[in-house]
Amino acid sequence: MRNINWKEVEEAKEFESLKPGGYVAIIKNAEDNPDKEYLKNSYDIYEGEFKNYYENLYKAKGFWGGNFYRSYKESARGFFKAFLNAVKQSNVGFVFNNDETNLRNKLVGIVLSEEEYVGNDGTVKTRLYVSTVTNVENIKKGNFKVKPLKKLAEYGLNDNSDQFFANNGFSVNGNQADMEDDPF
Repeated sequence: MRNINWKEVEEAKEFESLKPGGYVAIIKNAEDNPDKEYLKNSYDIYEGEFKNYYENLYKAKGFWGGNFYRSYKESARGFFKAFLNAVKQSNVGFVFNNDETNLRNKLVGIVLSEEEYVGNDGTVKTRLYVSTVTNVENIKKGNFKVKPLKKLAEYGLNDNSDQFFANNGFSVNGNQADMEDDPF
C-alpha cells in the first residue's frame, strides 16, 4: 500500500438526505438543449437546514444531483411559462428575454416528491424529483402539496416488468398532469 499520512485525511461524515417537501432553491445554471427543446436547470437549496446541499454533495462525492428539466416544446409552453412566472414572482426585476443565462442565481420555490425507478442492479429504488416549481412566497407560507410516491405500477409496470427493459428503461407517461415533469 502506498504511504499515506492519515493525520491529514479528513474522515467522511454522514450525509443527511433531503426529504420530500418544499424548498427555496437557487438556480445555479441553465443549459439549453435546442434540438430537444428543453432547459436543464441545475439548482441548490438556498436556505434552511439543507442550504448548499448539492454543493456539499459535489464536494464530498463528485457529482451534482440537483437538476430539473423544463420543456419549451409547443405542447409544453404553458408549463414553461408557469416556471418563468414562478421565477419572476420570486425575483424582482427578472426578465427572461429567451436567454437561459438570465436564470442563473435566481431564486425559485420547488417541491420535491418521490418516485420509483429501476436501478442498474434491476431493483426498484426511490429518488427525489422536482414535482412542482412555484414562487418562493408559496414555499415560505407552506402553500404547496407534496405529491404522493409515484410508483412504477402507475405506468403499468411492476417490479419485474420486462416491458420496462424492452423500452430501454423508459416508460410512457400517459398522465397529462405530469407532463410538466417530462423534459422531452
